[in-house]
Amino acid sequence: MTSSSMMSSGREQLTCCSMKNSDKQGNKTMSTQEQQANIGKVLSFLREWDRGDMRVRGRMLSTFVTQNTGKTFYELELEFAQVASLFLARLTTWMKLTYMLGTFLGLQLKALGIFLSASCHDQYLINFLEDGGVVTLLNILSHSQSKDDDKAGAIKLLLTVSKAGRKYKEIICESHGVKVIGECLATSNRDETKEAASVLLESLSHGNPRYQDQVYKYLITCMTCSSPKSLQLILHTLCIVQVKPATYRRKMKTAHYSIVEPLLNTLRSPHLEVQDEAIKLILDLKHYDVKAVLLTGLVALLRPIKEKVHQHQISKEFKMTEMTGSFPVFVQQAAAAKTIRLLAEEDQELSRELLSLGVIQHLLHTMGNREHPDAQIQASLTLEYFVVSFPVVEDQVQRVMGSALFAEFKNKADTVYMNMNETEAEMLLTNQINMSQVLNGNKSDS
Repeated sequence: MTSSSMMSSGREQLTCCSMKNSDKQGNKTMSTQEQQANIGKVLSFLREWDRGDMRVRGRMLSTFVTQNTGKTFYELELEFAQVASLFLARLTTWMKLTYMLGTFLGLQLKALGIFLSASCHDQYLINFLEDGGVVTLLNILSHSQSKDDDKAGAIKLLLTVSKAGRKYKEIICESHGVKVIGECLATSNRDETKEAASVLLESLSHGNPRYQDQVYKYLITCMTCSSPKSLQLILHTLCIVQVKPATYRRKMKTAHYSIVEPLLNTLRSPHLEVQDEAIKLILDLKHYDVKAVLLTGLVALLRPIKEKVHQHQISKEFKMTEMTGSFPVFVQQAAAAKTIRLLAEEDQELSRELLSLGVIQHLLHTMGNREHPDAQIQASLTLEYFVVSFPVVEDQVQRVMGSALFAEFKNKADTVYMNMNETEAEMLLTNQINMSQVLNGNKSDS
């Protein structure tokens, strides 16, 4: 369609719409003369836009943003003689054609935000979707040259679309939005962009039963990312999607078994904020069908499998002598001991399950790891809980430790490692205590 034919069509639409809607504006209704003047103003604006280069359009867009931020649907319609959608279509198309250049992308996103956030009506949102707006926003997130500010602006608009209701969430998901947004969360350089992406994924899981599982499973795949901030947000969002019920979101009845291994691996992170989120999720998952696998995995982490460690992977102070491992493995060992204590303190029955899995032998082993004091501290505090809670455990632990070391342990568990000599550490590392036999023996006696 030529520029003149577009303007002719636009003039007819302007006149028709203005007459049809003149009675809907209440005390804002214009006289016929005022309507014609406004129509002329809008036609002139659209003509200048159609004929203008990027510089001209950038100036016009800047003026539009300044003058119209915060306006409602009806105010925008009054400003544009009932056909603001004509300008919205032009703006959406211009962004679709030029977003890879990035020159005016931030301004384009701000202008679109005025339309999509206009209260009282969703007509602009429908027009935006019909013109492929959602796909363009997702393309902006995928484009390697997009600035983080522009990505944040695109996410903000997608969040506005998502909040409009279930059918809009489904459109985003059908356009491969979950994968694109998840990758943005995992790889963006700025924390603000990561946070916005996590909020958007959370929103897509609300009131969207058709795609809630897709969001959940993709978050699990993102748990291998290397960014501590991204990982913290992924774990936090997973916890919300998995266990936090709400009036607009169904609580997931099961947990996917694929969550266990990457979740336990996040305990290797030296960043406490990541560990805290991981531990929260583990504590919540004890109510799900993955509980047994999680408990078994946690106990196994107390006694790391020997692995070949290349010299360049760890600094000299963390190089193992008696125990073979690496610093991240010992961080994970300490975190596992802490998590086991928190789980046991919440549930006596769960404590018994842990005893049957050999947790005492493994905790004693961890206490002997003189290469990582925090692992010793966490294991001592966890062992202290079991010793206090189960008399039969106290007897067995005392036999392994010996009277002197056990007395220090009973006096102050979190500092006993400081006075432990090499012989005592070796004794703990190689202990063969079997609480299952002891517990079964007690049951037989009773």
